[in-house]
Amino acid sequence: MNHDQNLGQVMSSDVISVAPNQSIQEAATLMAEHNLGSLPVVQNGELVGIITDRDITLRSTAHGGDTHTSCSECMSSSIVSCESTMDVHEAATIMAQNQIRRLPVVENGKLVGMVALGDIATNEAYADEAEEALSDISLKEGQQTYDDLQP
Repeated sequence: MNHDQNLGQVMSSDVISVAPNQSIQEAATLMAEHNLGSLPVVQNGELVGIITDRDITLRSTAHGGDTHTSCSECMSSSIVSCESTMDVHEAATIMAQNQIRRLPVVENGKLVGMVALGDIATNEAYADEAEEALSDISLKEGQQTYDDLQP
């Protein structure tokens, strides 16, 4: 495998996403159907947030929120993202530093893909970086939401 791969070569371009006005019930249903813990929130192709199963639980359900609450009310809007030309090593470092397992890939503000630690780990050339990033994330993750993990 080539050690100089960029994210465009390892990312998933078939991304399941929600719109800000969709309900958290719709988001949770998509997460369950596709075995995902988070979804990018996209409006007119532009990445505007991330919503996680934990965001839904802590920001709505735990407070007696309605299942029709919009994703925009529960999502995290401070997003760590990268471009498809970014080196895989750099992406693994960013994921570890920001305590995230999935990194949205954007081009000119538009969502074009997602890269997960698993995408990096399945590539033998980057298995060590992925393992180190996951270890760093797992040690510090605790009981936080996506926003709590942002610097």
